Amino acid sequence: MEWSDEGIVLSARPHGETAAIAQVLTRAHGRHAGLVHGGASKKARAMLQPGNRLQLVWRARLAEHLGSFTCELVRSGGAMLLDDPLRLAALAASTALAEAALGEREPHPAVFDGLDALISALAASDRIAGWGRAQIAWELGVLAELGFGLELASCAASGTSEELIYVSPRTGRAVSRAAGEPYKDRLLPLPRFLAEAGAAASDADILAGLGLTGHFLERHVFASLHRELPQARRHLIERLGRALSRETATAEPSSPPSS
Repeated sequence: MEWSDEGIVLSARPHGETAAIAQVLTRAHGRHAGLVHGGASKKARAMLQPGNRLQLVWRARLAEHLGSFTCELVRSGGAMLLDDPLRLAALAASTALAEAALGEREPHPAVFDGLDALISALAASDRIAGWGRAQIAWELGVLAELGFGLELASCAASGTSEELIYVSPRTGRAVSRAAGEPYKDRLLPLPRFLAEAGAAASDADILAGLGLTGHFLERHVFASLHRELPQARRHLIERLGRALSRETATAEPSSPPSS
């Protein structure tokens, strides 16, 4: 058995003294594992960093075997983010999420392309509102690909597309201001940029958007697997919350001296 494909590294763990087992997300073959001979070497460890895009050849005697990868680096994804812990945390969150949420050897080309676009967005912008929109779009795409897409274009109660500011935590459908007012304490906030094309997004909107996708990933995907959201995904929310708290504290004017 043999195939070739491009893949994005999700994780790699040591195997024996000299090898490693890599988990990759490929366009045509889904999430796939394989043994990398010599994967413990310094050069191979650098190549197998999460987020790197590789040209792969997988070989095995039988289809159900683990098999082995021959790898060639196409693009480095994580190295350019090493000086930015927050973007590095976003990369770790996305690769951990893909590994935990996607079934093994189930092709999801849209998820692959979305993850590739997210990694490009992380490399292109150090603004939270820049790469954060790509992160949320990818997570919405994962939900949709797994059959749990959110319906954010119109109100679940009235059908209107105006003033959509809530989401039902049960159905994943948008709710307008008027329809949601009696139940607002039980509804999730819907950031404006997810309801209106072209709307700007603040850093706080990104945090709210990640809270929204995280809720439905936990409810629909990981609850059925009897797992929690990956630690790396929870770590991203914690880091982002701390970053926004620091920004708020810096922006607040100092109190005038007492007379």
